[in-house]
Amino acid sequence: MFPLQGANMLQILERSLRNSIPESLKVYGTIFHMNQGNPFNLIALVDKWPDFNTVVIRRQEQEMTDDLDHYTNTYQIFSTDLKNCQKCLGSPEVINWKQHLQIQSSQPSLNEVIQNLAATKSVQVKQTQCILYMTAETVKKLAPSLLEGKTLPPSGGKPKAICQETFKPSSLDVTHAALVNKFWHFGGNERSQRFIERCIRTFPTFCLLGPEGTPVSWNLMDYTGEIRMAGTVPEYRAQGLISHIIYSHCLSLYQLGFPIYSHVDKNNKIMQKMSNRLHHVTMPCSWNQWHCVPL
Repeated sequence: MFPLQGANMLQILERSLRNSIPESLKVYGTIFHMNQGNPFNLIALVDKWPDFNTVVIRRQEQEMTDDLDHYTNTYQIFSTDLKNCQKCLGSPEVINWKQHLQIQSSQPSLNEVIQNLAATKSVQVKQTQCILYMTAETVKKLAPSLLEGKTLPPSGGKPKAICQETFKPSSLDVTHAALVNKFWHFGGNERSQRFIERCIRTFPTFCLLGPEGTPVSWNLMDYTGEIRMAGTVPEYRAQGLISHIIYSHCLSLYQLGFPIYSHVDKNNKIMQKMSNRLHHVTMPCSWNQWHCVPL
Protein backbone atom coordinates (compact mmCIF):
# COMPACT_ATOMS: atom_id res chain seq x y z
CA MET A 1 0.00 0.00 0.00
CA PHE A 2 1.11 3.58 -0.55
CA PRO A 3 0.12 6.94 0.96
CA LEU A 4 -2.00 9.42 -0.94
CA GLN A 5 -0.16 12.67 -1.52
CA GLY A 6 -1.77 16.07 -1.93
CA ALA A 7 -5.15 17.63 -1.27
CA ASN A 8 -6.59 16.67 -4.65
CA MET A 9 -6.19 12.92 -4.09
CA LEU A 10 -7.73 13.12 -0.61
CA GLN A 11 -10.69 15.06 -1.96
CA ILE A 12 -11.22 12.44 -4.67
CA LEU A 13 -11.06 9.73 -1.99
CA GLU A 14 -13.65 11.56 0.13
CA ARG A 15 -16.07 11.75 -2.80
CA SER A 16 -15.54 8.09 -3.63
CA LEU A 17 -16.08 6.92 -0.05
CA ARG A 18 -19.32 8.90 0.09
CA ASN A 19 -20.78 6.44 -2.42
CA SER A 20 -20.27 3.57 0.03
CA ILE A 21 -21.88 5.12 3.12
CA PRO A 22 -22.75 3.78 5.68
CA GLU A 23 -20.18 0.94 5.39
CA SER A 24 -17.45 3.50 4.72
CA LEU A 25 -18.66 5.97 7.36
CA LYS A 26 -15.81 5.63 9.86
CA VAL A 27 -13.21 6.12 7.12
CA TYR A 28 -15.24 8.80 5.34
CA GLY A 29 -15.50 10.85 8.54
CA THR A 30 -11.75 10.58 9.08
CA ILE A 31 -10.93 11.64 5.51
CA PHE A 32 -13.38 14.54 5.85
CA HIS A 33 -11.37 15.92 8.76
CA MET A 34 -8.09 15.25 6.99
CA ASN A 35 -9.42 17.53 4.26
CA GLN A 36 -10.21 20.15 6.93
CA GLY A 37 -6.55 20.57 7.88
CA ASN A 38 -5.65 17.08 9.14
CA PRO A 39 -5.26 18.17 12.79
CA PHE A 40 -4.32 14.66 13.98
CA ASN A 41 -1.53 14.28 11.38
CA LEU A 42 -2.96 11.19 9.70
CA ILE A 43 -2.04 9.41 6.48
CA ALA A 44 -4.32 7.53 4.08
CA LEU A 45 -2.99 4.33 2.51
CA VAL A 46 -4.55 2.67 -0.54
CA ASP A 47 -3.73 -0.54 -2.36
CA LYS A 48 -4.00 1.16 -5.78
CA TRP A 49 -5.26 4.39 -7.30
CA PRO A 50 -7.73 5.62 -8.34
CA ASP A 51 -9.68 2.34 -8.41
CA PHE A 52 -8.77 1.28 -4.86
CA ASN A 53 -10.05 -1.78 -3.02
CA THR A 54 -8.74 -1.09 0.48
CA VAL A 55 -8.18 2.11 2.46
CA VAL A 56 -6.29 2.26 5.76
CA ILE A 57 -6.01 5.46 7.83
CA ARG A 58 -3.45 5.73 10.61
CA ARG A 59 -1.13 8.18 12.36
CA GLN A 60 2.30 9.01 11.03
CA GLU A 61 4.84 6.40 12.12
CA GLN A 62 6.83 8.89 14.15
CA GLU A 63 3.80 9.36 16.43
CA MET A 64 3.19 5.63 16.98
CA THR A 65 6.17 5.12 19.27
CA ASP A 66 4.41 3.87 22.41
CA ASP A 67 3.75 0.16 21.89
CA LEU A 68 1.09 0.16 24.63
CA ASP A 69 -0.88 3.22 23.43
CA HIS A 70 -3.79 1.78 21.44
CA TYR A 71 -5.47 5.22 21.39
CA THR A 72 -2.64 6.41 19.13
CA ASN A 73 -2.03 3.06 17.44
CA THR A 74 -5.48 3.14 15.84
CA TYR A 75 -6.44 2.22 12.28
CA GLN A 76 -9.64 3.03 10.36
CA ILE A 77 -10.35 0.59 7.55
CA PHE A 78 -12.70 0.24 4.60
CA SER A 79 -12.45 -2.39 1.87
CA THR A 80 -14.52 -3.66 -1.05
CA ASP A 81 -12.45 -6.86 -1.31
CA LEU A 82 -11.90 -8.84 1.89
CA LYS A 83 -9.16 -11.07 0.41
CA ASN A 84 -7.30 -8.00 -0.74
CA CYS A 85 -7.88 -6.41 2.66
CA GLN A 86 -6.38 -9.37 4.52
CA LYS A 87 -3.32 -9.27 2.29
CA CYS A 88 -2.89 -5.52 2.83
CA LEU A 89 -3.36 -5.63 6.60
CA GLY A 90 -0.90 -8.49 6.91
CA SER A 91 1.94 -6.28 5.76
CA PRO A 92 4.11 -4.91 8.62
CA GLU A 93 4.45 -1.68 6.64
CA VAL A 94 0.69 -1.16 7.02
CA ILE A 95 -0.02 -2.40 10.56
CA ASN A 96 2.50 -2.97 13.33
CA TRP A 97 1.01 -6.11 14.89
CA LYS A 98 3.67 -6.08 17.62
CA GLN A 99 1.92 -3.10 19.26
CA HIS A 100 -1.25 -2.82 21.31
CA LEU A 101 -3.63 -1.38 18.72
CA GLN A 102 -7.22 -0.69 17.73
CA ILE A 103 -8.93 -1.22 14.40
CA GLN A 104 -12.17 0.65 13.72
CA SER A 105 -14.62 0.17 10.87
CA SER A 106 -18.28 0.38 9.92
CA GLN A 107 -17.92 -3.01 8.21
CA PRO A 108 -18.74 -5.96 10.49
CA SER A 109 -17.55 -8.26 7.69
CA LEU A 110 -13.97 -7.29 8.57
CA ASN A 111 -14.19 -9.44 11.69
CA GLU A 112 -13.26 -12.59 9.77
CA VAL A 113 -10.28 -10.81 8.21
CA ILE A 114 -9.01 -9.53 11.55
CA GLN A 115 -9.54 -12.85 13.32
CA ASN A 116 -7.59 -14.64 10.57
CA LEU A 117 -4.74 -12.17 10.86
CA ALA A 118 -4.75 -12.38 14.65
CA ALA A 119 -4.24 -16.13 14.45
CA THR A 120 -1.25 -15.80 12.13
CA LYS A 121 0.25 -12.85 14.00
CA SER A 122 -0.21 -14.34 17.52
CA VAL A 123 -2.52 -11.55 18.62
CA GLN A 124 -5.45 -11.61 21.03
CA VAL A 125 -8.51 -9.75 19.73
CA LYS A 126 -11.56 -8.34 21.50
CA GLN A 127 -14.32 -7.08 19.23
CA THR A 128 -16.78 -4.42 20.40
CA GLN A 129 -19.87 -4.06 18.21
CA CYS A 130 -22.35 -1.23 18.76
CA ILE A 131 -25.35 0.33 17.05
CA LEU A 132 -24.30 2.94 14.49
CA TYR A 133 -26.33 6.15 14.14
CA MET A 134 -26.28 9.14 11.81
CA THR A 135 -28.29 12.28 12.39
CA ALA A 136 -31.24 12.68 10.02
CA GLU A 137 -29.68 15.87 8.58
CA THR A 138 -26.45 14.05 7.76
CA VAL A 139 -28.34 11.14 6.19
CA LYS A 140 -30.33 13.55 4.01
CA LYS A 141 -27.07 15.12 2.84
CA LEU A 142 -24.89 12.04 2.36
CA ALA A 143 -27.17 9.04 1.79
CA PRO A 144 -30.87 10.01 1.48
CA SER A 145 -31.86 6.51 0.34
CA LEU A 146 -31.25 5.31 3.92
CA LEU A 147 -34.35 7.24 5.02
CA GLU A 148 -36.65 5.32 2.68
CA GLY A 149 -39.29 3.46 4.67
CA LYS A 150 -38.27 5.07 7.95
CA THR A 151 -40.69 7.10 10.06
CA LEU A 152 -39.09 9.62 12.38
CA PRO A 153 -40.80 10.42 15.71
CA PRO A 154 -43.18 13.40 15.45
CA SER A 155 -41.49 15.41 18.22
CA GLY A 156 -39.26 17.25 15.74
CA GLY A 157 -36.06 16.00 17.35
CA LYS A 158 -35.75 18.88 19.81
CA PRO A 159 -35.38 17.90 23.49
CA LYS A 160 -37.22 19.42 26.41
CA ALA A 161 -35.95 22.72 27.74
CA ILE A 162 -33.63 22.75 30.75
CA CYS A 163 -33.41 25.25 33.60
CA GLN A 164 -31.22 27.99 32.16
CA GLU A 165 -30.69 29.56 35.56
CA THR A 166 -29.12 26.36 36.87
CA PHE A 167 -27.22 25.14 33.81
CA LYS A 168 -25.03 27.33 31.60
CA PRO A 169 -23.91 26.20 28.12
CA SER A 170 -20.16 26.26 27.60
CA SER A 171 -17.29 24.39 25.97
CA LEU A 172 -14.82 22.05 27.62
CA ASP A 173 -11.37 23.15 28.67
CA VAL A 174 -8.40 20.79 28.51
CA THR A 175 -8.41 20.80 32.33
CA HIS A 176 -11.77 18.97 32.15
CA ALA A 177 -10.19 15.97 30.40
CA ALA A 178 -9.76 14.06 33.67
CA LEU A 179 -13.50 14.35 34.36
CA VAL A 180 -14.41 13.07 30.88
CA ASN A 181 -11.83 10.29 31.19
CA LYS A 182 -13.30 9.15 34.49
CA PHE A 183 -16.69 8.40 32.91
CA TRP A 184 -15.62 7.28 29.42
CA HIS A 185 -16.32 3.57 28.92
CA PHE A 186 -13.18 3.11 26.80
CA GLY A 187 -11.02 5.35 28.98
CA GLY A 188 -9.99 5.65 32.60
CA ASN A 189 -6.22 5.65 32.14
CA GLU A 190 -3.35 8.04 31.45
CA ARG A 191 -3.15 7.32 27.72
CA SER A 192 -6.88 7.80 27.19
CA GLN A 193 -6.70 11.12 29.04
CA ARG A 194 -3.99 12.34 26.65
CA PHE A 195 -6.24 11.38 23.73
CA ILE A 196 -9.19 13.25 25.27
CA GLU A 197 -7.01 16.32 25.87
CA ARG A 198 -6.04 16.39 22.21
CA CYS A 199 -9.69 16.05 21.11
CA ILE A 200 -10.69 18.95 23.41
CA ARG A 201 -7.89 21.15 22.07
CA THR A 202 -8.67 20.32 18.44
CA PHE A 203 -12.44 20.03 17.93
CA PRO A 204 -15.61 21.84 19.02
CA THR A 205 -16.95 20.57 22.36
CA PHE A 206 -20.12 21.30 24.29
CA CYS A 207 -20.98 21.07 27.97
CA LEU A 208 -23.31 22.37 30.62
CA LEU A 209 -21.87 24.01 33.71
CA GLY A 210 -23.69 23.36 36.97
CA PRO A 211 -24.24 25.74 39.90
CA GLU A 212 -20.63 25.18 41.01
CA GLY A 213 -19.32 26.37 37.64
CA THR A 214 -17.95 22.96 36.63
CA PRO A 215 -19.16 20.65 33.83
CA VAL A 216 -22.03 18.35 34.81
CA SER A 217 -22.77 17.03 31.29
CA TRP A 218 -20.66 17.04 28.09
CA ASN A 219 -20.06 15.69 24.61
CA LEU A 220 -16.94 15.52 22.41
CA MET A 221 -15.94 14.72 18.84
CA ASP A 222 -12.92 12.67 17.79
CA TYR A 223 -10.75 12.87 14.66
CA THR A 224 -13.01 10.45 12.76
CA GLY A 225 -15.84 12.97 13.01
CA GLU A 226 -17.78 10.84 15.46
CA ILE A 227 -19.51 12.45 18.44
CA ARG A 228 -18.71 10.37 21.51
CA MET A 229 -17.56 10.31 25.15
CA ALA A 230 -20.87 11.88 26.22
CA GLY A 231 -21.44 11.79 29.94
CA THR A 232 -23.23 13.28 32.94
CA VAL A 233 -22.05 13.21 36.54
CA PRO A 234 -24.26 10.86 38.62
CA GLU A 235 -25.96 13.51 40.76
CA TYR A 236 -27.35 15.30 37.66
CA ARG A 237 -28.58 12.30 35.68
CA ALA A 238 -32.21 11.66 34.64
CA GLN A 239 -32.80 15.38 34.00
CA GLY A 240 -32.53 15.32 30.21
CA LEU A 241 -29.17 17.09 30.21
CA ILE A 242 -27.43 14.72 27.82
CA SER A 243 -30.25 15.08 25.27
CA HIS A 244 -29.84 18.85 25.41
CA ILE A 245 -26.05 18.54 25.11
CA ILE A 246 -26.08 16.23 22.10
CA TYR A 247 -28.83 18.19 20.31
CA SER A 248 -26.99 21.50 20.76
CA HIS A 249 -23.62 20.05 19.84
CA CYS A 250 -24.98 18.39 16.70
CA LEU A 251 -26.69 21.61 15.66
CA SER A 252 -23.45 23.59 15.85
CA LEU A 253 -21.44 20.87 14.08
CA TYR A 254 -24.00 20.60 11.29
CA GLN A 255 -23.80 24.35 10.73
CA LEU A 256 -20.05 23.89 10.26
CA GLY A 257 -20.75 21.28 7.57
CA PHE A 258 -19.46 18.29 9.55
CA PRO A 259 -20.90 14.79 9.02
CA ILE A 260 -22.41 13.72 12.34
CA TYR A 261 -22.64 10.15 13.58
CA SER A 262 -22.29 8.18 16.80
CA HIS A 263 -22.53 4.75 18.35
CA VAL A 264 -24.50 3.33 21.27
CA ASP A 265 -23.97 0.08 23.17
CA LYS A 266 -26.52 -2.60 22.28
CA ASN A 267 -27.52 -2.89 25.94
CA ASN A 268 -27.91 0.85 26.54
CA LYS A 269 -31.66 1.16 25.97
CA ILE A 270 -31.83 4.66 27.49
CA MET A 271 -29.35 6.13 24.98
CA GLN A 272 -31.03 4.24 22.15
CA LYS A 273 -34.39 5.84 22.99
CA MET A 274 -32.74 9.23 23.29
CA SER A 275 -31.06 8.80 19.89
CA ASN A 276 -34.41 7.96 18.30
CA ARG A 277 -36.05 11.02 19.89
CA LEU A 278 -33.27 13.22 18.52
CA HIS A 279 -33.86 11.82 15.01
CA HIS A 280 -30.63 9.88 14.87
CA VAL A 281 -31.13 7.18 12.27
CA THR A 282 -30.06 3.58 12.89
CA MET A 283 -27.70 2.34 10.19
CA PRO A 284 -27.99 -1.13 8.60
CA CYS A 285 -24.35 -1.82 9.50
CA SER A 286 -22.69 -1.65 12.90
CA TRP A 287 -19.93 0.32 14.63
CA ASN A 288 -16.97 -2.00 15.21
CA GLN A 289 -13.76 -1.80 17.16
CA TRP A 290 -11.16 -4.52 17.53
CA HIS A 291 -8.71 -4.17 20.41
CA CYS A 292 -5.60 -6.18 19.56
CA VAL A 293 -2.90 -7.24 22.02
CA PRO A 294 0.18 -9.28 21.01
CA LEU A 295 0.55 -12.52 22.95
